Amino acid sequence: MKTSMKTIIAAGVLAAVSALPAFAEDETNVSNGITTAGVPLGLHGVDAVALTTIHDVAEGTARHTVVVNDVAYYFASAETASRFESAPEKYLPQYGGFCAYAVALGRKFDGDPRYADIVDGKLYLFVNEDIYAKYKQDARNILRKAEQTWPSIEHTAVEDL
Repeated sequence: MKTSMKTIIAAGVLAAVSALPAFAEDETNVSNGITTAGVPLGLHGVDAVALTTIHDVAEGTARHTVVVNDVAYYFASAETASRFESAPEKYLPQYGGFCAYAVALGRKFDGDPRYADIVDGKLYLFVNEDIYAKYKQDARNILRKAEQTWPSIEHTAVEDL
């Protein structure tokens, strides 16, 4: 009886593990670990609607979570979570939240919401203040180059670039 119970439990664990979603870790910049939603956290837990609409780095909470493409996004309120859920493409950062300057160079570096720019209604993130300042010197050309480069690196693992 004990052996068959162990077999049943082992089979259940194996089935649960194999049923986990394939995370978009190479296409989307996510934090290490898994949220209570069972997927990794995007945008460092910052409210994407507040960042995009009022350029405010508002911390989201797990209470207001929306999952898109196997990535959890946190929001500061039910209202911003609802706005995001109705049109996520309007608020999601470009290049999966990776640094737009790095993408222009064919790399994937962390995008920090504290260094963000909104151009033509699109959200772009940058790795730090120095890179953000370099980007601002030639923003249009860097974004043009990033747009050209992203399709060739989007599905490439970070460590392979």
